[in-house]
Amino acid sequence: MVSAPRVGVLALQGDVREHVEALRAVGAEAVLVRRASELESVSALVIPGGESTVMARLARVFGLFVPLQQRIAAGLPVLGTCAGMILLADSILDPAADGEGVPQESLGGLDVAVRRNAFGRQVESFEADLLIAEDPRPVRAVFIRAPRVERAGPGVEVLASVGEHPVAVRQGSLLATAFHPESAGELRFHRALVAQL
Repeated sequence: MVSAPRVGVLALQGDVREHVEALRAVGAEAVLVRRASELESVSALVIPGGESTVMARLARVFGLFVPLQQRIAAGLPVLGTCAGMILLADSILDPAADGEGVPQESLGGLDVAVRRNAFGRQVESFEADLLIAEDPRPVRAVFIRAPRVERAGPGVEVLASVGEHPVAVRQGSLLATAFHPESAGELRFHRALVAQL
């Protein structure tokens, strides 16, 4: 019997539970990742939506920031949604600053520049049906204080856009969405992550 792939969900903050449920629905064993040892035990990772500044800070506190960067650089398959897209981006155009004025850091790996909260505040959240590259079925996308890609490097495949702005991208083993597929019960992105294993 083939065992289910072990896929981590970065469980420092954000909508962790929804991603755990989505991973289980596509046949993966979901593992909560809060420590470097837990990160070492997984074959792929989901970085959920939430507060990217808080997640980056907590990753430093828990000694996870550098191990995350190293695993991503080594080719770990990762799905980043909303705040996860911000954390995967090589460049944040409008980084928040912490209480001491230090600009927000990202884990990097994805050759994009993103703008935080680009679609507006919480009250301006919206849903949209998007067409994803090579899939005739629309994806229901939930945008909550969502980022958007302002620049994508030559190695980045744009999977979906809102207007002229990419909101779902892929580069190598990294997949990122500006929206929350898990909030709409959309499993295609989780399946695509698991399919790499």
